Amino acid sequence: MPDTPGLAVVTGAAGGIGSAVAARLRADGWQVAGLDRADADLTDETAVAAAFRDLGTVGALVTCAGVTAGAPAHETSLADWRAVLDANLTSAFLCAKHALPGMMAAGRGVIVTIGSVHGRAFAPGYPAYAAAKAGLAAFTRQLAVDYGRHGIRAVTISPGWVRTPDTMTRVTDPADLARLGETQHPGEPADVAAAVAFAVSSGAALLTGTEIVLDGGATAVQAAALLRPGPRARLGLPPLTEAPPEES
Repeated sequence: MPDTPGLAVVTGAAGGIGSAVAARLRADGWQVAGLDRADADLTDETAVAAAFRDLGTVGALVTCAGVTAGAPAHETSLADWRAVLDANLTSAFLCAKHALPGMMAAGRGVIVTIGSVHGRAFAPGYPAYAAAKAGLAAFTRQLAVDYGRHGIRAVTISPGWVRTPDTMTRVTDPADLARLGETQHPGEPADVAAAVAFAVSSGAALLTGTEIVLDGGATAVQAAALLRPGPRARLGLPPLTEAPPEES
């Protein structure tokens, strides 16, 4: 990317991470266009095509739009499955599809998709979300392979737990919050925005076809070990009230 930023499109710009990304890119000199559900249905190709046609050439696309919802696979309806995949994966595909022609004509561009550690380390009961986020990382690597010759880079940034209004509605038990703090430093939207700002900068010219994990080290820890007395003691963590027995 050139040192002088151009137009950056941020989807999900009304959300906790999306709004932080949009603000950071504006501060870095980008002209930012935010796309959210109020602006266009990002799962509808006609609406997406019209939005990008109106915007013109895009220098950077950051796809933050998505939803988190889940139930075990046997309890997940086909409608819910499709809704989660569409919101997280199809929306990114459609936005990339309609940003790419302008990028190719310009001979440069960056596509950053916001994934999740749930695409590689899984909590129970989120099969559609897991599939969507894992698919998003694979799709992004494919973009890097297919469009690198046109000067276009593609990167996935996968946060762990980030303190947004949405996540705080789903993690309400103080004990759960404390346990999250044992395995990682809680992330803030600004942390993700900083990673995006680097990824779209000229200083990241060699960064493409890869996934950046922003989880404070959480996926480096074997979660089951944190429930057993021995490993907790070795890590200097207090015992749980009702800890399971040590494995033999």
